[in-house]
Amino acid sequence: MKRAFDLFVGVILLVLLTIPMLLISILIQLTSKGPSLYWSDRVGKNNKIFKMPKFRSMLTSTPAVATHLLDNPDSYLSPIGGFLRLTSLDELPQLFSVLKGDMSFVGPRPALYNQDDLIALRTQKSVDSLLPGITGWAQVNGRDELSILEKVALDVEYLNCQSFWFDMKIFWMTFLKVVRRRDVSH
Repeated sequence: MKRAFDLFVGVILLVLLTIPMLLISILIQLTSKGPSLYWSDRVGKNNKIFKMPKFRSMLTSTPAVATHLLDNPDSYLSPIGGFLRLTSLDELPQLFSVLKGDMSFVGPRPALYNQDDLIALRTQKSVDSLLPGITGWAQVNGRDELSILEKVALDVEYLNCQSFWFDMKIFWMTFLKVVRRRDVSH
């Protein structure tokens, strides 16, 4: 049922968001050098690496590390990067990862390939058995403000409480967080 929901909603959103996504792509091209999309190596289900697309919000010279590890993350933002991140519009290309089956709408956020501590803890707690999501229980409960231990604890809670209705609750909470622009620091 979860995969059917992902495909159904993914196709509808892709149709509705094609024009806005094209406009975002053009804006990125007009305001900074480099491609519109950034392909990030991420850890998926069973720790399989996959390429996750995002609209490029950072300059092309930015090191490939988690944003919170940069000395001054704002100095790496493209001219419209801050807006893309604040509104979560940089996440829209992940619809393609959902349609492909690398991601779901709801699940633990996929770790960067080099976040060894997060990957190891998720593996130890069997969270790696889940398909990663565009949003998740940790995202609606603190997102960038959570420690790795807190994120994994929330991921484990999601693992143990998975259901269609729990996913709908997370979906709704995500919508409210994005509209209110809460818990987004990078």
